[in-house]
Amino acid sequence: MKRLNLLFPVVLLALFGVSQLFFIVDETQVALVTQLGRFKRSVEDPGLHFKLPFMEQVHLYDGRLLNYDAAPAEVLTRDKKNLVIDNYARWRIEDPLRFYQRVGTVAGAQSRLDDIVFSELRQELALHDQSEIIDIHRETIMDKVAKASAKKAREYGIKLVDVRIKRADLPREVEESVYARMASERARIAKRYRSEGAEQAAKIRATTDKERTILLAEASRDAEEIHGRGDAEAAHIYAAAYEQDPDFYDFVRSLEAYRKLLNSDTTVVLDAHSPLLRFLESEGGAPLTPSR
Repeated sequence: MKRLNLLFPVVLLALFGVSQLFFIVDETQVALVTQLGRFKRSVEDPGLHFKLPFMEQVHLYDGRLLNYDAAPAEVLTRDKKNLVIDNYARWRIEDPLRFYQRVGTVAGAQSRLDDIVFSELRQELALHDQSEIIDIHRETIMDKVAKASAKKAREYGIKLVDVRIKRADLPREVEESVYARMASERARIAKRYRSEGAEQAAKIRATTDKERTILLAEASRDAEEIHGRGDAEAAHIYAAAYEQDPDFYDFVRSLEAYRKLLNSDTTVVLDAHSPLLRFLESEGGAPLTPSR
């Protein structure tokens, strides 16, 4: 039991000693070995490598393409307008030794890139109007910013591959006023369209009412003409019939008058010598005296 208690610390000490003797470099990494803060050598080959325990320190850096995403910040354009720029960059460690000596860590490199890129971006955007930045010259602007920033970043062992703008927005207070102005403009246009539509509707209704009045007048005129021709034809027929047998015509007309006058709801008082009663006389020549 005592041997086991003694063996366990020995094993731990041995493992710790081995960890101080060797280090592993991944295929995506580059290693810098320093001794008491002074550079000794660089290791780019992946695998297991030896170092002096407690004397040498190993600094591992990623050799792949890295992303730098800046926080949105306001810049002033040539036409004195503010823009909120959200940009990003892609970069890699080109010179590990210089990188170690100038910035030391990836976080330090990100901070340095933030200063470099934003300074160049602000300087270049100040030479252009807002509309040019948003619509026309963005690619040209970003190429100039990338070249100028890459030249400065090389001093820190950094290779800046590309710089791009993700988003270019107006400040919140300006954005709200722009949206309000856009809404007002759209409301004005909508009001104009509704007014023009109402005007067109009024014109269409007026034209339709005019055509309706004309059609009704023409129809009434045609109906009167047809009615007049019908009355004239009827009068002609009546006249022809009267000429053929005047007595029979008088008899028929009198019967029509009797039908209209002598009904159950009408009381008629006539003179006994009224011509209307001539067809109602008895065989002896005395006229009938109807009670109703």
